[in-house]
Amino acid sequence: MVIHMKTTLNISDVTMREVKREAARRRQTMSAMVEAALRMIVNPEQRKVKLPPLPEFSSGGLRVNVANRDALYTMMGG
Repeated sequence: MVIHMKTTLNISDVTMREVKREAARRRQTMSAMVEAALRMIVNPEQRKVKLPPLPEFSSGGLRVNVANRDALYTMMGG
């Protein structure tokens, strides 16, 4: 069971216009957007997403020292 509470907040006119604009862009109610933002503040752990490890590739070793400009140009065919 979800219980909703109505409350009054003092928000500057500038911020309120931005919130209204962003809510319209997201096609959300202002209440839903503000509640989501507050949830991220009070429970920041929900924002962290565990990413899969990056793939590893074998390059076959170094073919040229990138600090050696002449060798690099030669390898690039220049």
